[in-house]
Amino acid sequence: MQNQDFDIIKSSGEKVKFSLHKLRNSLKRSGADDHAIEHILGIVRDELYQGISTKEIYNRAFALLKKKKPVFASKYKLKKAIYELGPTGFPFERFVAAVLHYSGYEVTIGQIIKGKCVSHEVDVVAIKNSDYIVIECKFHGEEGRNCNVKVPLYINSRYQDIVTFYQDRSEKEMTPDEGWVVTNTRFTKDAIKYGTCAGLYLLSWDYPKDNGLKDRIDRLGLYPITVSTLLTNREKQFLLSRDIVLCKQLIDDVFYLDHLGVSEQRKKKILNQIKILCNT
Repeated sequence: MQNQDFDIIKSSGEKVKFSLHKLRNSLKRSGADDHAIEHILGIVRDELYQGISTKEIYNRAFALLKKKKPVFASKYKLKKAIYELGPTGFPFERFVAAVLHYSGYEVTIGQIIKGKCVSHEVDVVAIKNSDYIVIECKFHGEEGRNCNVKVPLYINSRYQDIVTFYQDRSEKEMTPDEGWVVTNTRFTKDAIKYGTCAGLYLLSWDYPKDNGLKDRIDRLGLYPITVSTLLTNREKQFLLSRDIVLCKQLIDDVFYLDHLGVSEQRKKKILNQIKILCNT
């Protein structure tokens, strides 16, 4: 049977044909060399069966990459690592704020901003030069759940209430001039259509094209701490509870590893991996 004849099941439950090309591209993004990629593709291809889940394919490829070189596996698991920022949406909000901070913005989390009708708690406020951005984050802890049109509809109503309050004031002060909706999953077509029409900036896992979350993270080396294949889940949760959401932040706050009782030898391995990831 040809590879393209295998039906695979996505996390949403949708049935699609297996694509060797897509798997190859996802492995390339990890930084693995062509020899390693073809080796992994050969093994995964031989283990395919009708109705295999994308999760099973991912797990197998991840395990093989981890054996080759842990840093490749860390990059490969980026999407899953962002899901691991849950179960609440708060670590994701801090992650988005941290990405913007390292992109040159002054950021505030959970700020109360007055609207014409009511006050609003805004997930992230980002300011750089004359840009004043109001950002709402929509985190999904499960794969296969996309942001539908109700999300930008709701967020736009809140954003417009804030903008109207500032427009009605006589005092000259900095006014929010851009509303963002950020999600760790994907937007439906109607969500993109409405968001674009309403003037919102939409940012998801793969939208806008070539400038989505995954592209920004890879380009800037701003990986969430959850990508690490060397830290335990308990250690990751401890670091998240201390507002360490990026690997880059751990480089500056190494003392947290001492607090966790991590040995010098293991600490060296963890930091070496993180420095490669962060391009430092």
